[in-house]
Amino acid sequence: MATLHLMVGLPCSGKTTLARKIEKKYSALRLTPDEWHTRLGHDFGYNMTELKEAIHNARHDAVESLMWDVAARILLLGVDVILDFGFWSRSERDEFRSRAKELGAEFKIHFNDLSQEELFERLRNRNAQKPDATFVIPESKLKEWIQTFEPPSPEELE
Repeated sequence: MATLHLMVGLPCSGKTTLARKIEKKYSALRLTPDEWHTRLGHDFGYNMTELKEAIHNARHDAVESLMWDVAARILLLGVDVILDFGFWSRSERDEFRSRAKELGAEFKIHFNDLSQEELFERLRNRNAQKPDATFVIPESKLKEWIQTFEPPSPEELE
């Protein structure tokens, strides 16, 4: 039976690094939105206007929607899928748990619980090195996102 793997966490928490390991271990399809954004021409970074951020967010929603369409088909074919979306809220995680169940797939959450200090250190390194398939994230955005992130509860991780 195929498994839907959700990578949960904020930027710089190691989601994609762990997703790549899971991808190899299970011969799974890994879907990482940042890789699609950079191929489409990223538009996130310093000096973002509200309009540019709104455009980015709309495209991000469209990318994730397309990725889910692909993921659902792949799960039906019996292949594991990794959604490297972040899943910042319990309601999002619950929704995808239900989607997996509807498809007859197993479900697993992967979460690296890092301190804020470590997240900011990793962000500074990422922004300085700008690895492939990533884009600059201002520290102010990470601060904002930390306030909205709902870490998974112990029962979600079981």
